[in-house]
Amino acid sequence: MTKLVAISGSLRKASFNTALMRAAIAMAPAGVEIVEGTIRGIPLYDGDEEAASGVPEAAAKLKDLVAAADGVMLFTPEYNNAIPGVFKNALDWMTRPASDISRVFSAKPFAITGASPGNFGTLLSQEAWLPIMRTLGTRPWFGTKLMVSKAGSVFDADGKLVDEATEKRLRSFVEGFVSFVQETK
Repeated sequence: MTKLVAISGSLRKASFNTALMRAAIAMAPAGVEIVEGTIRGIPLYDGDEEAASGVPEAAAKLKDLVAAADGVMLFTPEYNNAIPGVFKNALDWMTRPASDISRVFSAKPFAITGASPGNFGTLLSQEAWLPIMRTLGTRPWFGTKLMVSKAGSVFDADGKLVDEATEKRLRSFVEGFVSFVQETK
């Protein structure tokens, strides 16, 4: 069994990225389990808080989920042409203590995708993640690029993916990443 973790970088209930993530989870091929991770409940990083209380429970739970996975899919929004602060903050907590970075991230396959109501999908946010992935020693997947633009037109009011072309592209993305993960195991 191949185990993947999918994480949305948005806290919004009606998030396009969470909807895209859940559609991807539903497309898991046979023999693949995709588990939903969450950044919800992770406080702002504070070194004093870490020294006093350690890694917060929500961050520790996500960190352990990622460490136990064969690969990780990030569903990233794009805020002001960059990575969402709440998403980066969650990863920052997951790198604490620094001695744990290799256990959690080293050579782990990562895929990055995202959805946006704008015209360019999440191109700049996806690109902004790459130096972070390199710093953490991950193995980014550069297969099928997926940037869902005009996301308001591809999901219905309940967050269900309703656009056939996007569904086909997402399925190709998931299958491609699964193949990459299985080849690197």
